[in-house]
Amino acid sequence: MGYNVTQKLIKDHLVEGKMNPGSEIGLKIDQTLTQDATGTMVMLELEAMGIDRAKTEASAQYVDHNLIQEDSKNPDDHLFLESAAKRFGLYFSRPGNGVSHPVHMQRLAKPGQTLLGSDSHTCANGCMGMLAMGAGGIDVAMAIAGEPFYVKMPKVWGVKVTGEFPEWVSAKDAILEMLRRHGVKGGVNHIFEYYGPGLKNLTAMDRHVIANMGAELGATGTVFPSDDETKRYMKLQGREDDWIELKADDGAKYDVNDEIDLSELEPMIAKPSSPGNVVPVSEVEGEPIYQSYIGSSANPGFRDFAIASKIVEGRHIADGLSFDLNPTSRQMLIDLSQQGHIANFLQAGARLHQAGCNGCIGMGQAPATGRNSLRTTPRNFPGRSGTREDSVFLCSPEVAAVSALKGKITDPRKAGFDYPKVQELDKPTIDTQLLEKPLSPKESAKEELVKGPNIASIPKMDKLPNDMELPILLKVGDDISTDEILAGGARVLPFRSNLPEISKFTFEIVDDTYYDRAMKQREDGGHVIIGGTNYGQGSSREHAALAPRYMGLRVAIVKDFARIHWQNLVNFGILPLTFVNEKDYEDLEQGDVLTFKDLRETIHKGNEVNVKVKGKDKTIKVQHALSKRQLEMMQSGGLVNWVKNRLE
Repeated sequence: MGYNVTQKLIKDHLVEGKMNPGSEIGLKIDQTLTQDATGTMVMLELEAMGIDRAKTEASAQYVDHNLIQEDSKNPDDHLFLESAAKRFGLYFSRPGNGVSHPVHMQRLAKPGQTLLGSDSHTCANGCMGMLAMGAGGIDVAMAIAGEPFYVKMPKVWGVKVTGEFPEWVSAKDAILEMLRRHGVKGGVNHIFEYYGPGLKNLTAMDRHVIANMGAELGATGTVFPSDDETKRYMKLQGREDDWIELKADDGAKYDVNDEIDLSELEPMIAKPSSPGNVVPVSEVEGEPIYQSYIGSSANPGFRDFAIASKIVEGRHIADGLSFDLNPTSRQMLIDLSQQGHIANFLQAGARLHQAGCNGCIGMGQAPATGRNSLRTTPRNFPGRSGTREDSVFLCSPEVAAVSALKGKITDPRKAGFDYPKVQELDKPTIDTQLLEKPLSPKESAKEELVKGPNIASIPKMDKLPNDMELPILLKVGDDISTDEILAGGARVLPFRSNLPEISKFTFEIVDDTYYDRAMKQREDGGHVIIGGTNYGQGSSREHAALAPRYMGLRVAIVKDFARIHWQNLVNFGILPLTFVNEKDYEDLEQGDVLTFKDLRETIHKGNEVNVKVKGKDKTIKVQHALSKRQLEMMQSGGLVNWVKNRLE
């Protein structure tokens, strides 16, 4: 039997385990990606583990999230990251160079390689024939140190692509259609692989759009073959020598089969407050909007901006509306400017922001209270925009631009004018001035880390106790995102390198009393959190595990976990358990006290644990999915302690 592309990538990088779905495998990592919202902690972890230099073929540190400099915290951390990149032998992408995912695609992505990033949208580079996955920062730190990345062997979900887009429909509508079908947890423990005759109608950047939001499906990754279109793109970027062909063998099979006919798609939109809440745009037409926003790693290409530019050319946006443009890379911004697109936008009334993530992570461009925001970003979880009670819709650039002209959500097919045609550039700008190359080992050894006053070292973490009596401090429902556990935005993210400070924002969207109650309980042994399905979906930021751990969280019991957050909990010594009988979730209440006996021995003997509810004469059965390696980590109190023990 032949292999599909995903299986080939895994087979070529497999260093531990067997390719049996659900079993733990270890993969050699060729490249890593870190950004400033997560990378500061990664660099501190490299320091804590005593690593001297990156062992990967290419590791890059990007500054694209925390660009607003309202005080010294962000620029201080930028200096720290630059010094760390020099010290550990990493590429460094300076502020203003652009969003990590499209810049990495332009400059460093290589077909046939593995990429691990401390950003859940790292999967975007699966568009280049790579196995690209998001993970917690400490997993990326381990990969930089030359250690394998451990993950459960995914099933491969094959999606046959046919047809071509009709007018006013584009790649964002394709991935929104997949989310409409399968929701935000439909792809958990799967890698989506796209193949078929319709691929010839998807550019490399169209594929980026689709691969990027595979994260919203809960998938481990998204893979496209490396074909003539990949070669064309790499040639335009001056990197044709890095191209190899990589496609599925004849007769390759998939664990799940799906098909998407591009010609049958229509404009789609995700309603608040989930990327999985997708309907045709025609169902929500007429909703007034305060903001229309184009940019982010979910629509980062030249074409995505150029089509919007042609739509608004010679026209003007609606009164009272903010039309926000967030270019995704510096070299693309140069092209947009040279081709007259920036002038089109400005003449139409748009606001131009710097190249970066910006409002996608709540770093500026927050919408007004009680008003609708229409965005081409990948996520609309509650509060992610920077406005606590936000109302954010996700859509394509076509929908965003036409709606900006009308002042309300509009099906672009009813724009009242012809669909503009946009040609890809024959010679796009290649600009590497803000991407600093790694220093030589000799030069790196001389570098000192530059630490501003906001950087705090990672606190020591104790081992998992054998016996615990812990209260349920918080009970939450389904689909709790890491944005709800620990929000992004300009208020919170500047404290990313200061754990005691960033912890103060934990669960504030869900329960603003949690921090005070948790810190009071911390000295009495800690606490438990109870949750529903898909707990921890969304961003890979490990602070959503690290902050609760700092505040005394020892055990999380839920119906099921999102992949990256589950792994982050393990990495920091929080025991992740799921209900054997999901009905037990209903019987537990905030304030109940749970008793764990002989826990260290029990989790080693099997995967089930009996937990008594004090004072209720009730015992619930829970289970873990930890590998032998992860059990050792849990006993040690987390991955940092486990690594230290190995090095001693």
